[in-house]
Amino acid sequence: MYGDDEMNMNETPPEESSNRTFLIAASILGGIVLLSIACLAGYALLVLPGQRNAQQAQNATAVAQQTQIAQALTDTAVAQAFQFTATAAAAPTATPTPSPTPVVAQATATPSSPTPDPATSTVAAALTQAALITQTVIATSTALPDTGFADQVGAPMLAIIAIALVVVILVARRMRTAPTK
Repeated sequence: MYGDDEMNMNETPPEESSNRTFLIAASILGGIVLLSIACLAGYALLVLPGQRNAQQAQNATAVAQQTQIAQALTDTAVAQAFQFTATAAAAPTATPTPSPTPVVAQATATPSSPTPDPATSTVAAALTQAALITQTVIATSTALPDTGFADQVGAPMLAIIAIALVVVILVARRMRTAPTK
């Protein structure tokens, strides 16, 4: 009896000629990688140039509008200047006749205004700027930012993903320890 057990212990089990599960898994992962590369190439060749062209067209439109506004303002200023000079040139240049009554000049007391001290003006300007700054409302954020994976997907989804990964680990261990036929 003991001889038969020792004989079975020394024998090695027959190896599989092809590991079909590994080849299927490798094929699926390779297909996913190739599909990802194809999608990235399609995006780079088809979508990005369209977005760049749209951005350039939008920039060109904005420049054209700004140029048109500047030209209209220039034309308006030139027209107003021309109208002013035309009105001044068309005004009659008749000299007024002298009045027969002479003007009597009377002396009046002119109050002399004191010249302000430059240091006082500087301090007044600084105080004015300080008052304007304190009146300016500064926006502060009271909420936490909602950027990040957990904020976009949510905690329940993270729990589901964690459970799925644990199941994958258990299934992989079970498949490795399962007897092969």
